[in-house]
Amino acid sequence: MKKNTLVMLGGFIIAGAIVFLLMAATPGSSGVELTMKELLATQDQHKDDFVTVEGLLMEDSIKWNPDKIELKFDVKNNEGQIMHVIHNGPKPDNFSEGVITILQGSPTKKDTFEAESVKTRCPSKYEGNDIKDYDPETHKDKLNQPPKEK
Repeated sequence: MKKNTLVMLGGFIIAGAIVFLLMAATPGSSGVELTMKELLATQDQHKDDFVTVEGLLMEDSIKWNPDKIELKFDVKNNEGQIMHVIHNGPKPDNFSEGVITILQGSPTKKDTFEAESVKTRCPSKYEGNDIKDYDPETHKDKLNQPPKEK
């Protein structure tokens, strides 16, 4: 083979490896964002997907096992649907009733979600809203607004 052909072949292999590594290192970028209602209705279709979903934490359901670093809890949406969550990792700060949890992972069995990451937002009580009237779409709109100038 000519020297130029070998250099081009090597360049394509290196470029392909870089693209593969970038895609493998960022599973969240290829994931799906669903509401809890959508996820529970189509759980079987998303078993192989990296899913982002959010819900309100039910504090009385929290089971923390520090020996296994395992966290189990339930979240609910504003329609009263409940989903069980399993997370093998540390318990987030501000983990109390009414906290909005943002979960990333995949659904496993019926109404169960295995979370790779668990994040929290401020409880809606700090925003002056009643938790019973929590609407995720309204909350997203508030977060996406630019800060008010003083």
